[in-house]
Amino acid sequence: MSSPSTASPAESASTASTVITNIAALVTNDPSLGDDSPVGLIRDAAVVIEGDRVVWTGETSKAPATDNRVEADGRAVLPGFVDSHSHLLFAGDRTEEFNARMSGRSYSAGGIRTTVAATRAASDTDLERTLVRHLAEALRQGTTTMETKSGYGLSAEDEARALRLAARHTDEVTYLGAHVVPPEYADDPAAYVELVTGPMLDACAPYARWIDVFCEEGAFDGDQARAVLSAGREKGLHPRVHANQLSYGPGVRLAVELDAASADHCTHLTDADVDALANSRTVATLLPGAEFSTRAAWPDARRLLDAGVTVALSTDCNPGSSFTSSVPFCVALAVRDMGMTPDEAVWSATAGGAAALRRTDIGRIVPGAYADLVLLDAPSHVHLAYRPGVPLVSAVWRRGVRVV
Repeated sequence: MSSPSTASPAESASTASTVITNIAALVTNDPSLGDDSPVGLIRDAAVVIEGDRVVWTGETSKAPATDNRVEADGRAVLPGFVDSHSHLLFAGDRTEEFNARMSGRSYSAGGIRTTVAATRAASDTDLERTLVRHLAEALRQGTTTMETKSGYGLSAEDEARALRLAARHTDEVTYLGAHVVPPEYADDPAAYVELVTGPMLDACAPYARWIDVFCEEGAFDGDQARAVLSAGREKGLHPRVHANQLSYGPGVRLAVELDAASADHCTHLTDADVDALANSRTVATLLPGAEFSTRAAWPDARRLLDAGVTVALSTDCNPGSSFTSSVPFCVALAVRDMGMTPDEAVWSATAGGAAALRRTDIGRIVPGAYADLVLLDAPSHVHLAYRPGVPLVSAVWRRGVRVV
């Protein structure tokens, strides 16, 4: 290797190696690499990137020679955020609904139909432009992996085009035909379930990895949700569930029964729900942006963590109940209002999100993982909660490319 030189912000992944050095606090999410805590913290650290992968982590004084060098100058580095739950294929605006809710009206699942009407009327160009804009917005805030869903088309044609557009831009794509029953099937929800599990599924499965269902009063009951997820599994799609957001219900236990990768929301849980999650591979994905935006009760993250449940944190970015793409904002909410420590919240927004997508190549800064890194303009990851609302993300690498 040649002697180090200063890398430009436009550096791109290649066979060249780059060291990010003089990191005050490096979150690896591997206890064996750091201080034995879940976040695997290394002080006065360095990271070496080669191509799109991390190849070395450790103390700055022990860093190997590389082709390029980036100075962290005493700032913190953590894995890129993994946002495992979002709804970015939509059109329209629900400002009036939000304003009414902040004036006293409660949130219900029915508001989704407003977005469905606007999405159906939108062009492919408009939908793709909105998707790309929000992905870029999230990337600037440190999100390097984003899952997104359909669910605002609710016809075979509109759901398939949403997923086709999503597959162009995101690695993790979810079919959510079972979001709510559209108006044209209001008198015959069973026929809509047949559509979702039949022709719509056939049209959508080629573009998606996951299948999801909103198992909730006003959406789909437990039997309907089981039928949807089972049909998806037969097509090779892996289950995830919108579960127990607005009320107690069967969603969480259905998710565990079907070995869903995640049960998302988890706001209203019985002891049996918590026990089921604790004794399963299903991740409880908490979405504090939704509670913030609907003034609903906060999920009890402390209860889940103390029971041994794996927890993820995500934005639920959508135009109705959680119109934020900021994982740092959700980290701050989780620490302030959901009983999480800063370490737990950061782990859940990185390694937890990766677990909710059943991936081991993201969410950690370890040799062999993708080089998805966030440099903060702060000496510690704790500042994400300590300084809420402050734009602390200074630089972002995605798969070895410095993109911010």
